[in-house]
Amino acid sequence: MEKEKQVVRQRSEQKVQLQNGDKEVSNVENLKIKHYWYNAFIIQNDKVKIAIDPGQNLWLFSLGSLIPKSEWSDITHILVTHGDPDHEWNIDRVAKASGAPVICGKDLVKRVGSETLVVAPRGRGVKYDTPLEKVYPLDVGEAVTLDGVTIEGLKAVHGPIVIPLLGRLQYKQRPVPAEGIGKIVVPLFGLGVKQRPGPDERVGLGAIGFKISIGDKVVVNLGDTLLQKEWEGLRPDVLMIPIGGMGGGIWTMDEADALGAVRLIQPKKVIPCHYNASFIWIKNAAPADAEMFRREVEKMGIECIIMKDGDEIII
Repeated sequence: MEKEKQVVRQRSEQKVQLQNGDKEVSNVENLKIKHYWYNAFIIQNDKVKIAIDPGQNLWLFSLGSLIPKSEWSDITHILVTHGDPDHEWNIDRVAKASGAPVICGKDLVKRVGSETLVVAPRGRGVKYDTPLEKVYPLDVGEAVTLDGVTIEGLKAVHGPIVIPLLGRLQYKQRPVPAEGIGKIVVPLFGLGVKQRPGPDERVGLGAIGFKISIGDKVVVNLGDTLLQKEWEGLRPDVLMIPIGGMGGGIWTMDEADALGAVRLIQPKKVIPCHYNASFIWIKNAAPADAEMFRREVEKMGIECIIMKDGDEIII
């Protein structure tokens, strides 16, 4: 692949910059990205190794860490987009194995006396009981620079989720011309329970996206989110974007909403994620047509890379 050159834009005055014995990462020629399904990624070069969402595989027949334990010890940064188990489950374990700091949304963290506590990674409900030594909570627009890597918080809004109880929930989607990307969503079959994000609710707690600047490369990971107009003009080298929503604002963006986001953001490369993922006994609880999504992205003149579990690329 051709080497890409992009000057990292100056940090805005609103950003909060925290230092941790920073050492400047020089211009980086190569950046390796590994994908471990859901929204679990490793981004690394010869100086840093960033883990995004080291959660749990929720497929009943393959329970375990999404990011293999063999990757844990040399991780330098741990990023968590929100508190759902497929995103947060192993953060304390990875932090202990690696000594790496955790960067997350401010609502995942609470200061109690002299301790900094995060929401229990493997607990139920909103219970702050897990101490971590190095935690950097971010709000939207705030940033932290650690070991030469700058991480900025981006707006993310987790949609309500539907937990299948009987059958597989599927939806008929019909475009609403006046809304463009909006949809009317009609359940076809299946029985489920809807859980909505909100105060004192665990679903989507602490939702935040990340703009990650490493040398001359910028990577954006949006986490589990619905479409937000605030992303316009981000123009990263790589965009990691969920496409497995059920339509109508359920869970995350679906393919149509994600295409709208790509038009707003204008990245150089796109990696779709958080789709065709298994949940308990449901083999494919977040179906999406990745090939159709790739074709539509490529019509915009943007490269789209479909990554399977364990795949890696070099940019």
